[in-house]
Amino acid sequence: MFIKVNFSTTSKISYTLSTLKNIQKSVVMSKFDLPDRLKGNEKSVWVEYIQLALKYKPLVNLGQGFPDFHAPENVTKALADSATSENPLLNQYTRGFGHPRLVNVVAKLYSKLLNRTLDPNNEILITAGAYEALYATLQGHTNPGDEWIIIEPFFDCYVPIVKSAGGIPRFIALKPKRTNGPLSSADWIFDKQELEGLFNEKTKGIVINTPHNPLGKVFTLDELQFIANLAKKWNTLVVADEVYEWLVYEPYKHIRIATLPDMYERTITIGSAGKTFSVTGWKLGWAYGPANLLYNLQIVHQNSVYTCNTPIQEAVAIGFEQELERFDQPDCYFVSLAKELTSKRDYMAKFLSDVGMSPTIPEGGYFMIANWTALKDKVNLEEETDEHRDYRFTKWMTKNVGVQGIPPSAFYSSEHKYLGEDNVRYCFIKKDENLKKAAEILMKWKSQE
Repeated sequence: MFIKVNFSTTSKISYTLSTLKNIQKSVVMSKFDLPDRLKGNEKSVWVEYIQLALKYKPLVNLGQGFPDFHAPENVTKALADSATSENPLLNQYTRGFGHPRLVNVVAKLYSKLLNRTLDPNNEILITAGAYEALYATLQGHTNPGDEWIIIEPFFDCYVPIVKSAGGIPRFIALKPKRTNGPLSSADWIFDKQELEGLFNEKTKGIVINTPHNPLGKVFTLDELQFIANLAKKWNTLVVADEVYEWLVYEPYKHIRIATLPDMYERTITIGSAGKTFSVTGWKLGWAYGPANLLYNLQIVHQNSVYTCNTPIQEAVAIGFEQELERFDQPDCYFVSLAKELTSKRDYMAKFLSDVGMSPTIPEGGYFMIANWTALKDKVNLEEETDEHRDYRFTKWMTKNVGVQGIPPSAFYSSEHKYLGEDNVRYCFIKKDENLKKAAEILMKWKSQE
């Protein structure tokens, strides 16, 4: 007996079953999609450029901001001693809001700098890097619809943190007041009228980064006072990202906005052991401010990180104690590192100028912005597919010249990315021989027809 099969019908049934399976799979997968509050935050310039470096192995990586030389011996020795101490508790959980020895010395240091007595147990919070301090601050103080004023260029974590908490970032860009001749980071300023226009009844606060990454700008007393007056007028918070507080070059001075009249009460200040002691891999930071403001941060912290690495906190505490003993002396690391970096900064500025770029000389920090457009005829930007020119320039240079930088448009909002496209960010907290190597590579490349 023969059975007649309608292949057309069979194909339709097969197609229908396949379609149903795809629909079912789609429904199941959509349940596990990225939550809406995190969408738009998927890209990271650091993830992308670390991968770029791993793949193409540039001869000199001046991209990420960390030293390629040893941290101060007294601090690394303190960590080794802490980990091998006779006290077994130094390898166990410590107090959630900060190791007692560390919060006490941090309070002692900033009490001295702010000329007021800080409560170590209620006005200091130790965090998993300054990154977590920023996260706990912005998450802890943002309700849906709250507006945060963010100064561009900005460290790229500010915006995703605000957005994921339901907040709304409002942007104002620092722009150079002149474009010809040598530039200083002091030449990059904000428009006071524009900033004043951003403040309103929805404004929760403003984020200030001084000394600034990536420009190296050290905000002046006049600029900080203008911001402080607006914060008081509109009853807003100020988040002061001061992780480069010790890296200020003569004759400039770092001013803590929390020291201005009636500003401590509305300011949360962020610091970093990684930047202070050149140990970025330790990922330890802190926030200080009035107890009522830090309470919100404590709630975020205790329900996420809860407590930080105990031996590292012990080591950083010892480091602070030792530096306080020689505070303001030439051998104090807070003094000596900036002096050491001054010559590195000046050397980088010279070789970037010699190769044809136009650097902005930073007053602080360890990054340098340089306009690269005079070299555009030597760079085949068409070989790269990125939307923004600085991405194409930095990727082409990594692959073809062997010197890696970071594209500054990553530090701007989408509507202002064009402001960063003509620049590249380089890091100069590197060994002298590696800076010299970068100079030689760039000069050799420039000399080629």
